[in-house]
Amino acid sequence: MNVIFMGTPEFAVPTLKNLHENGHEIKLVVTQPDKPSGRGKKLKKSEVKEAAEQLRLPVFQPDKIKKQENIQVLKQYNPDVIVVVAYGQILSREILELPKYGCINVHASLLPKLRGAAPLNWSIINGETKTGVTTMKMDVGLDTGDMLLKTEVEITEDMNVGELHDILMYKGADLLIETLDKLEKSEIVPEKQDDSLSDYAPMFNNENRKINWNADAKSIHNLIRGLSPWPTAYFTMDDKSVKVYEASYTDEKTDYSPGYIIKAEDDGIYVAAGNGTLIIKEIQMPGKKKMKVDAYLRGNNFPEHISLN
Repeated sequence: MNVIFMGTPEFAVPTLKNLHENGHEIKLVVTQPDKPSGRGKKLKKSEVKEAAEQLRLPVFQPDKIKKQENIQVLKQYNPDVIVVVAYGQILSREILELPKYGCINVHASLLPKLRGAAPLNWSIINGETKTGVTTMKMDVGLDTGDMLLKTEVEITEDMNVGELHDILMYKGADLLIETLDKLEKSEIVPEKQDDSLSDYAPMFNNENRKINWNADAKSIHNLIRGLSPWPTAYFTMDDKSVKVYEASYTDEKTDYSPGYIIKAEDDGIYVAAGNGTLIIKEIQMPGKKKMKVDAYLRGNNFPEHISLN
């Protein structure tokens, strides 16, 4: 097929490479504009742009893809399909209706569950034991298009979102190739989503990343691994944020009030939760690098027998 590929982060790179390796003609790669990064605010290319340049593919970086002059650029390539993987901009109806086979999205959840921007994170935070990837034909709604193919992945008890990300980005790349092959052969019957089964996976902010010690220990554990290594769960101590990258938990009842630091030892910092105890294994103190708790305690004291904010 003649393909226009739209994507931006690392998650989209394996799909781009799979398309290239499987004989599809990638006419154009569309990605977000370079953005200032780091202290020097040097412009940084997206991971998709870097991959496209390595593959010697043409790159287009419009500020707003819905502008009419940018749509005209897309029309020049007469694509059979537009493949969209975490592009980061909303497509207009005119773009959605441009290719013969439509715009095909690789979405990191088992739709209709977890529509929205952060399905990977929320599948873990919500305590799901399985998730997956869905390919769908995009429409003007938010992840509401007809489903094409799905593949499932088990979420293990201690898996964090970084690990899940790496599994699903390759699963999605393979599923997209299978989807295009079956679309060409008319072997897929699109399936409408049941909106009554849908839920939403919103972006993160300081409020929904903060640990609520009144929650049960398992829920806090899920929050931590659902946000590790990015954007990271945190708690406040002395009005400063402490990031938590890894933890375990116990359901055993405790007489301590939620947020009370029971002890800080090499095997972890024990903090009472609403039900059970969270055992923090890896932290990042303000202005410091992230460290395992045993390494941190070799050179620092961590307060005990106080209550966290």
